[in-house]
Amino acid sequence: MSPPKILFIDSYDSFTFNIAALCRTSIPGCEIQIIKNDQFTIQQLTPHLPHFAAVVVGPGPGSPENLQDIGVIKYLWKLPDELLPPVLGVCLGLQSLCVEFGARLKRLSVVKHGLISKIHHTNKDLFEGAGLIEAVRYHSLHVDVSGCPEIEELAWADDGSENGRVVMGVRHATKPFWAVQYHPESVRTIGGGKQIVQNFWSFASTWNAARGVKPWGSTQSSVFGFPWPPLSIQDAIVTKSPIIIPRTVNTAIIHLPHLSTPHICELLGAKDESSPFVVLDSVAKPGRFTIIGSLSRSSPQFTYHCRDLFVTVRTGDNVRREQLGTNDIWSWMKSFMCQKRGFVGSPDIPFWGGLVGILSYEIGVDKLKALGQRRWRGRRHPDLNMVFVERSVVVDSVTRNVYVQSLLSNDDAWVSKTVTSLKDLTTHGATEPPPTKLVPKITTPKESLYKSRITLAKEKLFAGESYELCLTALSHISLPHVQSDTSSSWRLFRDLRKANPAPHAAYLRLHPTTLVSSSPERFLSFSRPSNPVYQLRPIKGTVSKGPGITRAVAEDALIGSPKEVAENLMIVDLITHDLHGVVGENVTVKKFCAVEEYETVWQLVSVIEGTLPQTTHSLEAEWGLGWDLLSNSLPPGSMTGAPKKRSVEILQTLEDSDRSIYSGTFGYWCVSGAGDWAVTIRSCFKYDDGSCAADSGKEEWRIGAGGAITALSTVEGEWDEMHLKLQSVFRMFGAKQPS
Repeated sequence: MSPPKILFIDSYDSFTFNIAALCRTSIPGCEIQIIKNDQFTIQQLTPHLPHFAAVVVGPGPGSPENLQDIGVIKYLWKLPDELLPPVLGVCLGLQSLCVEFGARLKRLSVVKHGLISKIHHTNKDLFEGAGLIEAVRYHSLHVDVSGCPEIEELAWADDGSENGRVVMGVRHATKPFWAVQYHPESVRTIGGGKQIVQNFWSFASTWNAARGVKPWGSTQSSVFGFPWPPLSIQDAIVTKSPIIIPRTVNTAIIHLPHLSTPHICELLGAKDESSPFVVLDSVAKPGRFTIIGSLSRSSPQFTYHCRDLFVTVRTGDNVRREQLGTNDIWSWMKSFMCQKRGFVGSPDIPFWGGLVGILSYEIGVDKLKALGQRRWRGRRHPDLNMVFVERSVVVDSVTRNVYVQSLLSNDDAWVSKTVTSLKDLTTHGATEPPPTKLVPKITTPKESLYKSRITLAKEKLFAGESYELCLTALSHISLPHVQSDTSSSWRLFRDLRKANPAPHAAYLRLHPTTLVSSSPERFLSFSRPSNPVYQLRPIKGTVSKGPGITRAVAEDALIGSPKEVAENLMIVDLITHDLHGVVGENVTVKKFCAVEEYETVWQLVSVIEGTLPQTTHSLEAEWGLGWDLLSNSLPPGSMTGAPKKRSVEILQTLEDSDRSIYSGTFGYWCVSGAGDWAVTIRSCFKYDDGSCAADSGKEEWRIGAGGAITALSTVEGEWDEMHLKLQSVFRMFGAKQPS
């Protein structure tokens, strides 16, 4: 017997795969075909509906009264019964169902985004056996079904003086339609999830027994493609790559407990501004390993700008353009790395060699197909800027072991020479230079303008266009050029790692871009096969350290704040969706809203992990899946808001320029298949295409900062938070606070 097919109609939401996962666990053996609400006309879709056992109409931004927001869903409710499978609506799905049968659409007086409510219900029909329900809500619109004889209310929330009684669950009197307003799939919904889906499936099975479901055929397979999750696609792509004979990474291990990371970096060329250099520096917990690339003229550097048809490859003075052809930049880079598979190095460290570099915010926006008119002003940073590291030094901050390694050959003399040099450096010692004295000219966002954008963002939230908008702005710093035998940007990084130690610090000098970062936030990590773990660690919620700000005080301010928890929850649900979308059902929230201590702040952190089903993938699929997950998860949800695509589109109208490097990501993809990527925050970057800064007498740096705007945000609070986030980076420029 073939598995039942469920059609999921997605309205460009960021929780779709979470609901799909809930359906898969509630309806054993089902297969889910996901389409966008504007992918088919109702005339194109109707002939295939008898082949589906059920339809799920998911949530999404906007209004059910706006055809552009609702698409084909509007016409689904009025089809004749013989063509119609049973339908379960969620959030926007409920609103659309009710509006089509006469309900009045209204705005909530008090918006409910990422907030939990007790759900009262009749304990019958869809809610039979559901028991206590405490559910997460994401809506600013609601329906009034009084005077709608065809719609029966099954559940409601009592918002008291805020909104009164709000409809939370309904059914149609005669047609196979059921719907809920709350989000049954949210990680913080208790009850009212699996049970209501199982009840729906029971009703659907009864309906289908009477009408019959047509068998799935080749026509439907060609129209709708692979079901979710698409692991078979990943297998098909990666297994086309050639079989690689295992090669051993040339590795030497030495114990150097007193040698500092800056000393190692300077030995390997960090002081020379004209040459490329990369270090991913774990200065503080929970970071542990520091990765330093030893680049040569033969180290290939890859740069790409969104919508170009080629990638530029630079090896020393040799620069060539490689046409992408039928590939996009993601598959092109994956093909390059497929040729580098097969190395085996020390199991005690995460990096043996591979790609290290930067991905812009815009490359993720482009992947979303939400890239509007680019607003480039002046010179452009590449949207992908990466170097292939063949020689590296990895420092373990716990054991103080230093790993010197090369992918080039087992007799690469560089390894032994570097070991000797490091020991000699330890023997003779090195003095720490004093902090750099600078007189910067700083231009920060205009207060009145930024505050007005906060107000506009909140209006979008109240209108149902988004649940959360991560509004940002760029500050500009002009520094006088100082003649020195030490790179000015390296001096800045050295100062920053002292002033603001961070688990994801980085100094990436990949011309024309130089990035100096003290990021606290891991975006995505994935361990090497076999059985890799994919982990995301979103940070939402910040309290500055100061006199009397103990852990208890910070926990009360963060965990005790409905705004901070809601802000974090929305991103957790969004990131869970991103992870479900690639790895399938096996996704868990390992930690929710825990307070972590950093050098200058307390942060509210959650941890989400995913693994692959053991029976549906190969080692080849595991090796490349982390890169696929990275490409499908950008830009970082903690820097956009939710739903991601609509939020990005709105932010393009509220922000005056491209974010460029800021709020993108940086990190590595190892030849082993492992990777670790951080969110580009608490960072500054400059553009240098080779022209000497001394010619103009100054260097120009940019710093981005902002915050997540929610319905509970205040204008003053968000302005203050943006300033707080700027301060850690401003310190290294000699400014205590933005001015």
